[in-house]
Amino acid sequence: MVTRVYSLDMNDIDDLIRRLPKAELHLHIEGSLTPELMFELAQRNGIDLRFSSVEEVRAAYQFTDLQSFLDIYYEGAGVLIEEADFYDMTAAYLTAAGNDGAQHVEIFFDPQTHTDRGIPFETAIRGIRRALEDAERDRGISFQLIVCFLRHLSAEAAMATLEEALPFKDWIAGVGLDSSELGHPPSKFQAVFDRARAEGFLTVAHAGEEGPPSYIWEALDLLKVERVDHGVRCVEDPALVARLVAERVPLTVCPLSNIKLCVFERLEDHNLRALMAAGLLVTVNSDDPAYFGGQIGENFRACAKSLSLTPDEIVTLCRNSIEASWLGDSRRQALLAEIDAVYASWR
Repeated sequence: MVTRVYSLDMNDIDDLIRRLPKAELHLHIEGSLTPELMFELAQRNGIDLRFSSVEEVRAAYQFTDLQSFLDIYYEGAGVLIEEADFYDMTAAYLTAAGNDGAQHVEIFFDPQTHTDRGIPFETAIRGIRRALEDAERDRGISFQLIVCFLRHLSAEAAMATLEEALPFKDWIAGVGLDSSELGHPPSKFQAVFDRARAEGFLTVAHAGEEGPPSYIWEALDLLKVERVDHGVRCVEDPALVARLVAERVPLTVCPLSNIKLCVFERLEDHNLRALMAAGLLVTVNSDDPAYFGGQIGENFRACAKSLSLTPDEIVTLCRNSIEASWLGDSRRQALLAEIDAVYASWR
């Protein structure tokens, strides 16, 4: 067996990351709202922000934990009023992700963030859907949409949101669970997830970011999730790791988000490589790129530099993202073949 020795600089790695097809599976569309677009939409909709400049907004993006992030996240979403606002936000994200090589996206949408402000569910989903359809037509970026329930709100509120989603079920692939994790275990939402699965939706859930490994067990056993969003604390429970490996359950890891929210002190301390070494189906994603310092490509580049990822490992992460997606077999195989072709050409 010949061991390939790499002598590459970051420009070489950047080129590979940019060219490789990949899927983004953990992206909150509201978290892609840049300060620039926030100001533009606020002006368009006659909304007074407490920030006087884009620079002042960026200066406020210093978070100590998940809750301190969520406070400003929900404030920023307040500028989204009209269908065109949701379209513009989604279109801007898709342009940036496409420039980073994303050819398939499965994005989260938080209806309660908007309906609780009096914005109709239909207004938000139509703007998001129209942008997704345009990107598929113009750039070949395929997509799925996941409606998430805010776990800091009640299970009854989640069920009401599911009811609002049902008229649009042909546009929605699955449901998820996000927002403040601690104190809101997946078991709180078992009934709504049971109902969602009965309606034909796939399921995912945030678990094991701030919450303990027991939340991941609950997500698997009670919510019957297809993927675990984050899941980095699974390593604290060897039996859980063994199960995730045996069942090939994907983890949608968000490295820069984990650093920004102090899950890990430095990116060099992140357990991404340990997760891969354990045989887990790990993917790299941006989470809330406007708040956490970068789109999917920047997450790949930062991990490559700080964790000394090899080109083979970068390719594996891209292949994992396609395997972990909800793509049909034909599109899945085509993208995997394209990854192999790009890598062969790059080498």
